[in-house]
Amino acid sequence: MNRLFAFVTAMIVGVGATASLAQDTPVVVELYTSQGCSSCPPADEMLAHLGQRDNVIALALHVDYWDYIGWKDKFAHSAFTTRQKGYARSFGSRSIYTPQMVVNGVTDVVGNRPMDVTDQVQAHAAKGLPVPLTLKRSGNQLTISAPAASGLAEADVFLIRYTPSETVSIPRGENAGKKLAYSHIVTEWSDIGDWNGRSPLSSSVSVSGSAPIVVLIQKKGYGPIFAAARLR
Repeated sequence: MNRLFAFVTAMIVGVGATASLAQDTPVVVELYTSQGCSSCPPADEMLAHLGQRDNVIALALHVDYWDYIGWKDKFAHSAFTTRQKGYARSFGSRSIYTPQMVVNGVTDVVGNRPMDVTDQVQAHAAKGLPVPLTLKRSGNQLTISAPAASGLAEADVFLIRYTPSETVSIPRGENAGKKLAYSHIVTEWSDIGDWNGRSPLSSSVSVSGSAPIVVLIQKKGYGPIFAAARLR
């Protein structure tokens, strides 16, 4: 880890802890990354550090458009490429890239620029999300609840599962010969319903396994994230 990265990481952990006291809602950081991208490992490392914070929900979405250069990313999914393209349209961009971080569904930042990432995470931590969200699990049943929120746009309710960490040896492609650590690797992204905020949200879904659970409520059309919660 270089000195700048170490300094920025300390800022994220230390200052972020103070910011989290002001708002009882998390910051959602989506990293669009690939094992075939030589610029991505610093962003992957930064996401791992962000994910150590209680007030950050870190999600690594591995895209598949780097697979053609000689190494197929074992975590990649075309649905994550589709989601990244959806963000590009909502941001008015004609292209997608890695490593890209999207913060709370509204801010686009280059994932291997630690100072820029720090600024955005801190700003969103201070602002918070508009709706508190509660998750409770009993056996294989997950209960999702949120209070009514006037003025909310139509939103999707997403259920997400991820693998906390895994190390991969990469024999080909831009990262050939490296053994890289990955974290918060999204393995499932399901649309489980809609919500408009006019009445309280109360729903129950079946879940299995011990993987962490994340629920996001996001404005339709790749808009802002209104609410988020996690069970680890």
